[in-house]
Amino acid sequence: MQSRRKTVGAVSERPQSGQSGSVRCGKSKRAAKLVAVLLSCLVSAGVLFLLWHAPSFAGAERYTLFLGETSSAEAIVLDGDALPLVLPSEVRGESAVFQGDRAEELLRAYRARVLFTEEAAGTISYYCYSPYLGEGIFLDGECVNLHIAAGRGQTAAGTPLLFGGF
Repeated sequence: MQSRRKTVGAVSERPQSGQSGSVRCGKSKRAAKLVAVLLSCLVSAGVLFLLWHAPSFAGAERYTLFLGETSSAEAIVLDGDALPLVLPSEVRGESAVFQGDRAEELLRAYRARVLFTEEAAGTISYYCYSPYLGEGIFLDGECVNLHIAAGRGQTAAGTPLLFGGF
């Protein structure tokens, strides 16, 4: 007596007669799906790269990028909004100047926690921490990554700090 067992889920290496295209068709569908997944991963990575290296402030009249580690670093000043730019990795700080008092609006937009303030020559400076911005510097034992100065009809915002006057 010969037993006849069927193996469940087994796939024949050679197609039977009448099935010649079915195995190849399945492989090409899997390959197409794999290519689609890889392509969507690359597109997603590209979008994240652009967002990660995009300027921090939008809608400014003047934008300054600081290249280097200190306040004496090279500065590149741009008129108008810098948002369409992709920033080079050498950028260590940014600042933007807006017309009018926009301090409260910026504090809300960046969910900033005011750590301390300073007032001088009719300008109030807010030293803040924002979860939306990168690393900061330590001032008075606090990590500051957002500096907002408002006065004389305009507002400046900088990360991690504003350098010089505005």
